[in-house]
Amino acid sequence: MTIHPIKTKADYLADMRYITEIWDAAPKSTEADELEVLGLLIEEYEQKYIKMPQVDPVSLLLHVMEARALTCKEMEPFIDCHVRVAEVLNREQPLSLEMIRRLAPGLNLPGDLLIAGYELRQAA
Repeated sequence: MTIHPIKTKADYLADMRYITEIWDAAPKSTEADELEVLGLLIEEYEQKYIKMPQVDPVSLLLHVMEARALTCKEMEPFIDCHVRVAEVLNREQPLSLEMIRRLAPGLNLPGDLLIAGYELRQAA
């Protein structure tokens, strides 16, 4: 394949299809080199032209918990006691900076996704 800058959505889609074909390329092969370069080009195109929706930190945590089959008990080292985990996941208490500092590396999540603002439930 001839590698070139991604200028259009058609270029982007074609490169995405090609990446899926060479995804399991042997290390140090021509395809592995292509995969590396295309990955960089695709990342640059996505940063410029594909707007990612704002992710709600609590929704992200709930999704991660479901995807990884994590229990509330398993979230305690990152958030605090079981009461605090429930409060955060029920949007009664916000994530603190310290919680974010533990969650990001502990769950291998980008910290910038966890610092976004979100609405808390109003006390009844």
